[in-house]
Amino acid sequence: MPPLLPPESLARYADAIVKTSLALGKGDTLVVQGEPEHRELLVAIAESAYRAGARYVDVVTADPLVMRARLEHGSDEALGAVPPWSLRRMRELAGPRGALAAITGQGRAGYLDGIPHERIAVDYARAAKATAFLRRAQLDMRARWTIAGWPTAYWAGQVYPELPTEQAERRLAQDLLRFCRLTDEDGKGASGWLRHVQAVTRRAAKLTRLRLAGLELRGPGTALDLRLVPGTRWLGGREEMPDGTKIAPNMPTEETYTSPDARASEGTFACTFPLWFRGRLIEGLRGELRGGRLVRLEAASEEDRDFVASYLDTDPNGRRLGEVALVDASSRIGESGRVYFNTLLDENAAAHIAFGSGFGNTREKKPARGVNRSAVHLDLMIGGPDLEATGIDARGRRIPLIRDGAWRI
Repeated sequence: MPPLLPPESLARYADAIVKTSLALGKGDTLVVQGEPEHRELLVAIAESAYRAGARYVDVVTADPLVMRARLEHGSDEALGAVPPWSLRRMRELAGPRGALAAITGQGRAGYLDGIPHERIAVDYARAAKATAFLRRAQLDMRARWTIAGWPTAYWAGQVYPELPTEQAERRLAQDLLRFCRLTDEDGKGASGWLRHVQAVTRRAAKLTRLRLAGLELRGPGTALDLRLVPGTRWLGGREEMPDGTKIAPNMPTEETYTSPDARASEGTFACTFPLWFRGRLIEGLRGELRGGRLVRLEAASEEDRDFVASYLDTDPNGRRLGEVALVDASSRIGESGRVYFNTLLDENAAAHIAFGSGFGNTREKKPARGVNRSAVHLDLMIGGPDLEATGIDARGRRIPLIRDGAWRI
């Protein structure tokens, strides 16, 4: 099949990932992760990185069927195994000259169907424990990383089932450029992307200045009351690392987010988008939190519920909240009116919560009080045009944040 994007558009996308979102420079090492179907973008990123002066670009492709082979046929010793050479790569990634570009876009569905949930859980828990140092460095913005999307035939068919495969892939590729403000109408090069992430960062700063002590989320099936500890920071757009480097971890992005007090979340939630998770489309997720912990979880099927629960339960804090993110309905993704069946895009179309790990840099002082520490992280979209977000300040005053799908600050 011919390339999905013209050469100049593909180079613009790759350059935005490498230069604007990762701030890659001379002498840096870049690891690029993706699936075989992402080859067009993987090569373009490598070209961009070497033009930027990278010392080495390591392209790592992971085939979901190889993962299935390990889980289905591997010994107990194979579950969660991370070889020493892979750990060395990750330690360099977590260092000052390392960076990671992870490419998302599901190439197939059902690749874990029929595998016992217990084996999947053991595999994840062991690997997560071995690689926790990298995950923590990324969440605390001590390591450079970004995640971006690329179409596959399967994913594009989910989003545009009415189109022939090649047309669907091209349409999805154009969507990704538009959502990242990388079209000709958005300006030269990555200027549109840079302006956008700077605007999101300014909104996060506004939320921080409100010094909120609590957050109420109200919508169809959702009534959540979240506590925010003193010194809570809101983040979004570009994040500043300890050395002053600025990175954009998500392409695209619309969210302003923080970590609520993991010890004090109360109420119910209902997902407004299906969840694409490990090769499975999960619908009808809803649940209840008491005392900061998820005490009830439901899904359209019992098997799907157990699939999600087994993931959260791989970690003692997996049932506590690590993130709440606010997104209004006016984002380009939201205005498209489509479900993209991919967390990167769908979480930037609607407000969401995430169970598991929180973000240490959402606190102005250390230690990061009330931030959940966990080896898991699962985003659930609960927003839409009917969601209302209200901030509560230290004096108990109610501050409308989102009404009728639009920001009020």
